[in-house]
Amino acid sequence: MMKKYYLSLGVLAALICCSLAFANSVSVKCTDSATEIVETAEIAESIPRSNGKILVTYFTSPETDGVDAVAGASRVIVNGDLYGNTEYIAKIISEATGGDMFAIKTVHVYPGTHKELIDAAKKEVESAARPQLATHITNLKDYDVIFVGFPNWWYDMPMPLYSFFEEYDFSGKTIVPFCTHGGSGFSQALKTIVGLEKDAKVVKGLPVSRNGVEDAKPRVLKWLQELGFVAAK
Repeated sequence: MMKKYYLSLGVLAALICCSLAFANSVSVKCTDSATEIVETAEIAESIPRSNGKILVTYFTSPETDGVDAVAGASRVIVNGDLYGNTEYIAKIISEATGGDMFAIKTVHVYPGTHKELIDAAKKEVESAARPQLATHITNLKDYDVIFVGFPNWWYDMPMPLYSFFEEYDFSGKTIVPFCTHGGSGFSQALKTIVGLEKDAKVVKGLPVSRNGVEDAKPRVLKWLQELGFVAAK
């Protein structure tokens, strides 16, 4: 498999301008420089028509403290079932499109408490870590469209997503990002993905605020309709 190595300078810029914020836990607005990074990314507005299969991949926040609570910074309870925020959005997409689901998991076990998770994520960003993945896609060639979901950690995608994109060759495929966040949307994550996957078509994705995950289904379905995956009712 082709491996690609890329470190977004936007990560460092975001840490300098917003070093005390963790995007999945605090609602913060970063400086214009981070916004410009996203605006200059080569993001497509539409999906090329294809009869190929759909894969819905996601990395969800691994918080486990207070699992009996009604909700948390990165968890949601829907119809009595507990999900990670990103996992729940992935489930909606999978059920609506018929796409297969794939959970991106790491060998390293992240802290289950929110504060410790924040600190661990920051250290990974500062060291440009590439966490070893525990799950792997064995039949990527079968899929034409890959949805990729993640929480916004420190104004970018989590470092396990770097490992994910560097492990596979997405040339000729369509990547549809979606994320959950605490107020910063995608930040520079879209630009990062475009830089990592220059030979793939990256489509403008969907950011979902953690405060709106529980009620996000209508919005997600509307987005999928706009992309042509779900027929309008």
